[in-house]
Amino acid sequence: MGKIKITQTRSVIDRPKDQKATIEALGLGRPNWQKVHNDTPQIRGMIKKVSHLVKVEELKD
Repeated sequence: MGKIKITQTRSVIDRPKDQKATIEALGLGRPNWQKVHNDTPQIRGMIKKVSHLVKVEELKD
């Protein structure tokens, strides 16, 4: 299982509550915050929901 680095690129101001909750669940909260997660289908689904607010990089082992 690989790792992915998620960087929040845009603010959650004026976004729906479900998008704000997804950003918080990913461990982000402000633009330019970064978090490394395992590459799982659950995380990929969360990223897809807020893809317009984040940037994703796949990390090599």
